[in-house]
Formats: sequence, C-alpha cells, structure tokens
Amino acid sequence: MSDSLNSPEAPHPTPDGGIRRPRDKGGPRFPDGPKADPAGSHFERRIRSFQPRRSRVTAGQADALQRLWPKWGLDIDGRRVLDLAELFGNDNPVVLEIGFGMGEATARMAAADPDTNILAVDVHTPGQGNLLNLADQGGLSNIRVANGDAIILLREMLTPDSLDGLRVFFPDPWPKKRHHKRRLIQPDFLTLAASRLKPGAILHCATDWEPYAVQMLEVLTAHPAFENTRPDGGFAPRPEFRPLTRFEGQGLDKGHVVNDLLFRRAPHDDQHEGQP
Repeated sequence: MSDSLNSPEAPHPTPDGGIRRPRDKGGPRFPDGPKADPAGSHFERRIRSFQPRRSRVTAGQADALQRLWPKWGLDIDGRRVLDLAELFGNDNPVVLEIGFGMGEATARMAAADPDTNILAVDVHTPGQGNLLNLADQGGLSNIRVANGDAIILLREMLTPDSLDGLRVFFPDPWPKKRHHKRRLIQPDFLTLAASRLKPGAILHCATDWEPYAVQMLEVLTAHPAFENTRPDGGFAPRPEFRPLTRFEGQGLDKGHVVNDLLFRRAPHDDQHEGQP
C-alpha cells in the first residue's frame, strides 16, 4: 500500500481541458516563468501605483508562461541595463506599454504595426500568460512581456532617449482621495518618463475615470517636457490605432466617458528639465 501523505501528487485535468501539474511545496509557481518579486529588497520600497494580482491562471496561460517566458519574457530586477535592439533582435522603434490587462489590445496593436516593437509591462500573471499566448498564436515577434515595477524598469534598466513612445491605458484611478498619491501620472513620473523618451515621442494615456483624466491633463500640461498634440489644449479623440477593448466597450455601454491624452516629448532643454 502506498503512503498517500508522502507520495507525489499526480497531474490532473482542469475544467478547461488542460493539465494542472503539482509543484513542490514552497517552490516557485512557474519555475521557468515570471518571478513573484523580481526586484526583491534590492530597491527601496516606495508608494506603488499598482496592486499585484495573483488570480487563477488557466492551463493555456500556464503553458504559455512556462514555454514562452524564457523566449519573450523578462523580470524587472533592476540589476542590468537593457539593450533593446538585442532584446527584440532588430533596431525597430520601441514603445513601452505600462499595464496591459489581458493583452488583447496590445496584441492587436502589435499585429497592426509589425515594424514597431512593444515592451509590455504588467504584474498580472494571467494577463502575462494570455498575452504570450496571443503573441504565439499570432506570430507576433514584436512583443516582449516584462514582469514587475515599471518605475524600476524606467529608472534602472532603460537608457536615455531609448523609447519611441509610451502608452498608459486605463491605469488604476485610485478613486479615494487618500490614495491619489498612488496614481501613476504625477510630475516625478513624467520627469522620469521624459528622460527615456526621444524628442517627438508620444505619451498616450487613456482613462474612463473623469476626475483622473482631468488631473492627467493638468499635470501633463504643466510639465515642461511635454506638449499637447491638440491645438485646443484638451483631450484627443480615440485614435484608430488604439483598439476598443471589451472592457472599454462595457464601460461605454454604461455611460462611462473615455478620455485620451496624446502629448509629445518636447525637444531637450537641459536648463529646465529635472533629473530622474
């Protein structure tokens, strides 16, 4: 008779038709995938603009994380400077996307513009697996998925003038007043982002939380490193290249107002620009 308490657990099927394999107690969730806290305690703890979410990962997402992370994924550990041409295998323009959810919009933008590389950052494990799966199914070699804190990525791992664009779509609005300090679009963040964007690069934000949209517009307008692409100084209509996501469509059906902001990185003026 076998000792069921000590015998290894056998693989068993999941409701979606995949196979869930057990892991050693205390071992990493995905041995070849993203780390739970890639930067660890190497950097000071700051007020974070994101909340890590470790919700259920489907069998397909888990398979993508295990199979494709070594090829198309990277952990933001802050201990090396990225060579973006080496990372993507070409010298094409690179756009950084902070927060991609489940990755559907990212995959559609990558498919529509194969000559632009997208470095997509998020901490949502199911979304990371889903985007890798979409990239694999669509043959989208212009996507790389980064796991961890985008601030550490910008500050420690990217060089000045290395980015051709920055996208921040539907960031957490942190609606409670006491949490406003956690919002990503703040003067210090914009100064750091400006140092990594090439002159003329576009910072594109979108939100369905109107008070946050107003704050974004005020902060961006006041920052010397950015210029509104709208002559009237207001919000921009949704550009065709930003897909309408299912989540956004549901919000519009409920009467939510979505605002896009497209600001251009101004020419360098070292006398007036702060240091990251």
